[in-house]
Formats: sequence, structure tokens, C-alpha cells
Amino acid sequence: MKHDFRDALKIADIRLFIGSVGFFTLASRGLAVVIAFQIYKITHTALSLGWLGLVEAIPAISLAPFGGYIADHFNRRTILLVSRTVSLICALVMAIISAHKHQSVIYGLYAMIFMAGVARGFADPANSAFEAQVVPKHLTVNASSWITSTWITCAVLGPAAIGFVFDAWGAVGAYLLISAGFALSLIFTILIPPKHQERPHLTEPILKSIRTGWAFVFRNQPLWASMALDLFAVFFGGAIILLPIYANDILHVGAKGLGLLNAAPSLGAMIMTLIATKHPPIGRAGKNLFLAVAGFGVSMIVFAYSKNFWLSMVSLFFSGAFDGINMVIRRSIMRLLSPDVLRGRIASANSIFIVASNELGAFESGMLASLIGTIPCVAVGGGMTLLIVIITALFAKQLRTLEFDIHTMERKNPPEAQTR
Repeated sequence: MKHDFRDALKIADIRLFIGSVGFFTLASRGLAVVIAFQIYKITHTALSLGWLGLVEAIPAISLAPFGGYIADHFNRRTILLVSRTVSLICALVMAIISAHKHQSVIYGLYAMIFMAGVARGFADPANSAFEAQVVPKHLTVNASSWITSTWITCAVLGPAAIGFVFDAWGAVGAYLLISAGFALSLIFTILIPPKHQERPHLTEPILKSIRTGWAFVFRNQPLWASMALDLFAVFFGGAIILLPIYANDILHVGAKGLGLLNAAPSLGAMIMTLIATKHPPIGRAGKNLFLAVAGFGVSMIVFAYSKNFWLSMVSLFFSGAFDGINMVIRRSIMRLLSPDVLRGRIASANSIFIVASNELGAFESGMLASLIGTIPCVAVGGGMTLLIVIITALFAKQLRTLEFDIHTMERKNPPEAQTR
């Protein structure tokens, strides 16, 4: 059967889902740039940026297991509508708070980021599981590539544009524009018709139900190993939270330059995910995943020592390109190896790994940078990423040898075949 790279886009519900993801990403990635730069301009400390990551991580990690349970037992579309509404309200309140030029504003901003983290704890597993309801199985990789490339395209445009908006209209204008993005995401989600959702047949205690999802993840090495690989690589190797310091104190490029630095990795990831729509990287999924994460680590080491804006942009671009391959492979692994009745709980486990890598990684970066300096912090993180790749490749054989048939989406080498 001949495949067209536009197959997924021929389905209206997938287009609406992509629109919802796109506008939400524009808003949320723009928000990340504005809040970080605003807080750094107020405090001028790396530690305050680390606290920003921790404030969002606490609710997102603590609520994600329950978010996964709720996503499997309640209507996922409704969960998304409520969480999108909370994000919109938080952005509007940030605009109101920022109109006051007092240092205590920072506490109000932290409070709103905490609330956004609460919403994320429910939204992430519901969104991932709802995607499986919207996208037919035979379009998994094609749709995943389009969804990921849309997410990344908007992750490029959001930060790149918001830096100029911040310079022109200040924090208040930036937050109002971000609010408009959240509102459009909410509208696109509303337009997606309700979908049939298979739910667990047996009623079981919530904690037991959550353990069931986690138990499935840890019985399936490609699932937990790919999640853990990404967690530790980004936890140590990620440096996005420190970009305000690079923009303000090392490269001296201000808010506009900060927006471009934030956009560079997303641009690299966007190009790679678009390539993945024609050339899916899951044929040799395991080997490609390890190579991609290693490339990410090398890119971050180059960025750490760069004092030239354009070299920094190029190294961040390649870090994003490698991360784009990583995202497409991990998204496909989770979709193809997860039973429908457990998707929400498995997605919640994945979201905990992601939040731990990003937000707790941001806290780790802020703490370490305040102790040893920003440049050594980023360089050490890149080196740790390479070490993690080596260790995981040695011990996770099922992930290392994982392959899929790109035509049938079936696993080529199931565990039982590897033991014969």
C-alpha cells in the first residue's frame, strides 16, 4: 500500500488536534521565555531560575500519577478542556501582576507557575492518551511526526517572537498575547468531537490502579529504559533555564537574543521531525535513540564554552535536531507498546520522567551554576549525558536492539524472540 506523507492531515480531527497542540505550544513556550527573563531581571541570580523549575515540578510530578488514573477512568477531552482553561487564567493573572513594578511581584509569578504545574499534572497524560483516540493506529508514526513537527515549529516561533514582543510591549503585553494562544488552543480542543474511550472494566482502588500502570512500564524494558535515558540526559545536559544568563551576561544579546537562543534547538528539532515524516527513524529505533542522545550531549558541551552568539545558535540547533529524533522515537515506542486501557497511566509515568528531566533538571542547573558557575555547569552536564548513554546502552539490551517494521508498525524482535 502506497503511503502519502500527508495521510494524517486528511483527517479533520487530527488537524484540530494539531491546531490545539500548536497554539498551546506557542503560548506555553513563549511563557517559559518571558517568566524566566522577567525573574532573572528582577533577581539577577541563577538560583532564582532553579527555583522556577522546582515550583512547577512539585505539582506536576506529585499529581501526574493521579492524572494518569483520571485520564483512564474519566473523559480525556473534558480533562483537556479544564486544564487548558486553567492555563488561560494563569496567563491573564500574570499580566495583571506584572503591571505592578514591585519586587514582590516574583512571588505572584511563582504562584501562577505552581498553578500551571497543577494543570500540567492532569493535562499531559490526558493529552497523550487522547491523541491515541484521535489518531488511527496505522497512522501512528505519520501523525506523530506531524504532531511533533507542529509542536516544534511552534516551539521555534513562540520563543523567537516573544522576545521582540517583550522588548516592545513589556511583560504585560507579552502575557496578554500568550493568553490569546491559550484561548485558541482551548477553542480547537472544543471543536474535536467526543471520542469513544475504552475504560478499565474492573473498579479497583486508585493506588492499585496507578501501580498497575507503573508495573507495566517496568516490565517492559524499552519503555522504562527510553524514559530513563531521556530523563537523566536532559536532567544533567539540559541548559534552557540558564539561557537568560547566557543572553544577558555572557553573549550580551538581551531579550531578543534570548528568544532566538530558545528557538534554535526547536528549529533543529522541527527539521528532523519533518524529515521523519518521510523517513521514520523507528526501523532501528534503539540504536537511533542512543546515537541521538549522544549527539545532544556533544552539542551541549560545545554550547557551554561558546562566547560567540552564532556558534551558540548552531550548537543549540544541533542539540534540538538530535532531541527531535529522540522525541519521535520515544513517542512512537510509547504508543506502539502501550495497551489502550493503560495509556493514561503509562502517559502519566512518561510525563513524570519528562517533568523530572526538565523542571527538576532546571533546579539542578540553577543550583549547580550558583555553586561552580554557569559555563562549568553546562559542560559537566554534557559530559554526564555521554556517560549515561554508555551505561544505558550496556545494560538495556532490549532497548538497544529494538526495531519496528515501518510498514506494519509491529515490533520485529519481541522479548521472547531474543531469548531463543
